[in-house]
Amino acid sequence: MGRNYRAHAAEMGNEVPKEPLLFLKPSSSLVASGDPIVLPPYSTHVEFEGEIGLLLGARLRHASPDECRAAVSAIVPVNDVTARDLQKNDGQWTRAKGSDTFCPVGTPVPVGELPEGLEGLVVRTFLNGDLRQEGRATEMVFAIPDLLAYASTIMTLEPGDLISTGTPHGVAPITPGDVVRVEIEGVGSVENPVVAG
Repeated sequence: MGRNYRAHAAEMGNEVPKEPLLFLKPSSSLVASGDPIVLPPYSTHVEFEGEIGLLLGARLRHASPDECRAAVSAIVPVNDVTARDLQKNDGQWTRAKGSDTFCPVGTPVPVGELPEGLEGLVVRTFLNGDLRQEGRATEMVFAIPDLLAYASTIMTLEPGDLISTGTPHGVAPITPGDVVRVEIEGVGSVENPVVAG
């Protein structure tokens, strides 16, 4: 999901979308904590985007928000790495967000283990140990159940699908030698070094 925090939409010079903004990342973009984020030679401006990830445990098609809430089986920290120059130049986001290593993902934690539930989630991003982003699920333009319900009217969502819910303000470029850590309070983190491709 894109532009789901007002302050991030503003920092990018964009309007808040009137309905959730969807895009896809290929499975080949997935990497684990500790794996490098590889900066591709065809981009000169790559940024981190720390996000709250939702792992689905049930199939959703034309689902209600309540059905969608019940279908979230686990929460996971996600870094939606984005080549900002390609995002601007291409007009659509396949190259900008779909490059290899552009989706670092942490270890999922079952929703039942989170005392605050979905609304209590807080995501933070650190660049070389410095806090750069902080966002709460309650600050999202579209709440988590509503995001999933909207997506389920367009495409069938399957068990095991990972839905990333948008990034708060504070995105910034990354360069070789940097280390990016995205953490969700009470869930865990995903931390990755940045290398040149």
